Amino acid sequence: MPAGESAAQEPEVATGKPESAAHESAAHEPAEPTARSAVSGGEPPVKKSRRFPLFTKDTARPEGGGRAAPGDAPAPARQWPVLTVLGVTAIGLILTAFDVWRAGTLLIGVALLIGAVLRRMLPSVGMLAVRSRFTDMVTYGMLGFAIVMLALMAQPDPVLEIPFLDETLHFTISS
Repeated sequence: MPAGESAAQEPEVATGKPESAAHESAAHEPAEPTARSAVSGGEPPVKKSRRFPLFTKDTARPEGGGRAAPGDAPAPARQWPVLTVLGVTAIGLILTAFDVWRAGTLLIGVALLIGAVLRRMLPSVGMLAVRSRFTDMVTYGMLGFAIVMLALMAQPDPVLEIPFLDETLHFTISS
């Protein structure tokens, strides 16, 4: 037998699995170097793949889930992006509680838009990263835009009036 054939049959013999099971597991697990190839100086050892496995066994870290500051920095400094967004949101909630509701609501929407910009611009944003970069940017951006628009259109005395929305509301209520 040529050397290639015996190396291909070794995992089946070593694991005791039938041919089909050995091929299925080989497709999902990185190939381990055999003792024969390492000793004989044949093929170099196979490195493990950096790709995600086909079937996840644990929760994967978000794309930007690393620290935003070096590990030796104190905890608040490492999480400054999420603390910035939460701080602006807290100021908006305080303004809303003291009857400056339009400015407070605008500030909450702006905080989400700041979160979308930080998620786009910074390579690692700490706990501000929840999902993939694209999903986080779209989610923060759409929610922030919607809150800002609703704050500007809120009654009484709306800052922004969109005529077709008023006509649509009257049409749906009168029907």
